[in-house]
Amino acid sequence: MAKPGLSAAVLLLLLGFLSVSSVNADALLSAPLNVTIREIEVNSAVVTWEILEGDPVIGFAITQQKKDVRMLRFIQEVNTTTRSCALWDLDEDTEYIVHVQSISMGGSSPPSEPVLFRTPKESEKMASKSPDEVTMEEVGQAAQLRAGELIIIVVVLIMWAGVIALFCRQYDIIKDNEPNNNKDKAKNSSECSTPEHPQGGLLRSNV
Repeated sequence: MAKPGLSAAVLLLLLGFLSVSSVNADALLSAPLNVTIREIEVNSAVVTWEILEGDPVIGFAITQQKKDVRMLRFIQEVNTTTRSCALWDLDEDTEYIVHVQSISMGGSSPPSEPVLFRTPKESEKMASKSPDEVTMEEVGQAAQLRAGELIIIVVVLIMWAGVIALFCRQYDIIKDNEPNNNKDKAKNSSECSTPEHPQGGLLRSNV
């Protein structure tokens, strides 16, 4: 027959085991789902994922690795509800493997299924670009060119306006001086054409 003290000890151990199991079950997170790589560029990409509803997620951890290379890049963020992360400083024409983990107050979830993607070559990216496709950088450059052209046009118009104003001013001065010159010419002409007699009369010829 078992002793009462031994039975109580076994019962306490069993309750403790069940309590620890319950805590671990509550802290266990599911691995992120539907991990996808989007917006793949020559040197960057964006990874997105989903989580099970109800998981107490407070952050994420991403493991980025070049295929067949042991070196890893580890990205971790907490106190965030975002479900995406930018991958930067990638090498062109290179394969990468990405895992995503959810983070809670109790720890991290298992890693997601690995996602493999490849960055394109610079030449391939340029070739795949449509002739009608315009990037924001090109739009900015075009706007700068238009602004520069507009400034040049405005400066030229101001210069022409100044030249025209100066011409009009000189023309008005010349026009104002013309009557005085005509009067002087007329006076000089009359003085030379009708010489006066010393006694005040006009010279006449005797018949």
